[in-house]
Amino acid sequence: MGGTEDKRTTGTRPTSRDVARLAGVSHTAVSFVFNGRAEGNLSPATQERIRQAAAQLGYRPDPVARGLRRRRTAVIGLVTDEIASSPFAGRLLRGAMETAWDREHLVLTVDSGGDPAKEDAAVAELLDRRVDGIIYAAMSLRRVRVPEGLHRTHSVLANCLPEDDSLPAVIPAERAGGRTAARLLLDQGHRRLAHVGGLDDIASVERLRGFRDTLRAEGITVPKEWVVRTGGEIAGGYEGATRLLGGVPADRRPTAIFAYNDRVAAGVLHAATRLGIDVPGDLSVVGYDDQEHMAAFLTPALTSVALPHREMGEAAARLLLDAIGTGRTPAATVRRIACPVVSRASVGPAPTR
Repeated sequence: MGGTEDKRTTGTRPTSRDVARLAGVSHTAVSFVFNGRAEGNLSPATQERIRQAAAQLGYRPDPVARGLRRRRTAVIGLVTDEIASSPFAGRLLRGAMETAWDREHLVLTVDSGGDPAKEDAAVAELLDRRVDGIIYAAMSLRRVRVPEGLHRTHSVLANCLPEDDSLPAVIPAERAGGRTAARLLLDQGHRRLAHVGGLDDIASVERLRGFRDTLRAEGITVPKEWVVRTGGEIAGGYEGATRLLGGVPADRRPTAIFAYNDRVAAGVLHAATRLGIDVPGDLSVVGYDDQEHMAAFLTPALTSVALPHREMGEAAARLLLDAIGTGRTPAATVRRIACPVVSRASVGPAPTR
């Protein structure tokens, strides 16, 4: 036991042979326990004795050596464009990291700042470090150039689509989210509905398309002038809502507005307050994103269709780890993750007057 104490106090890393000596078993028995081969080869009592000896010594298997034996490193890479500046970055990263951790993998993250040369260099560096696979994640849903080298290992895209459709991707179900927003407002009796905000991007097109899908199924058409494309910021929401609501009699203006995102919705709420229009008594407002530290703190608190960033991170990591585990490259298909509605105080029944 004196030798055991010396190992702990001198900083010398204990080995599996030290564990075997302390537990009074063979080195092979220790290897069985830490390589997942103990069942059927060792009694439960022997397994427990080995684990207790390892705990006493502070022994942990060498992940590098274990990786070399398995031809794996138990590390995956995550390359991002500008996700570090996104309010949703933490959710996606946490989802991927916790899923990987549960499968005994670590995540090595590199943010390229949107520089293609840095993305190529990051992928090359990760490949040199022999990561088991790579997730490429984008700040916003768009088609992306696949970084050079990404096809040389198991790879999955998150919150983006490959320009060449060559890799599997996990993205939000944006069109279904637009349908959800419309259904929520229809169920509250609204029939005069407008859409404010939007950019020249995939999300804008898909959200509005889904919104119109549901309304069309109910025989409702959104007037052309009630689709106001004013960008994705608070100022755009304020401008669009003022154009729709300012100086318009109550019976000729929309009773509900579906905003492109929560920032636009904040502008809509601000415009309604300036115009003396009560939300949700006279006007219901639905945002999109469920932006952390924002949607729940507006006045009134904003009902929003949530972007599933955490779920995308989890799904991308699972897809990648399954490919690593089986050695089979997943099909280059698109998986769409549901965007649930988060109900708050900005939506109410349609006004009766």
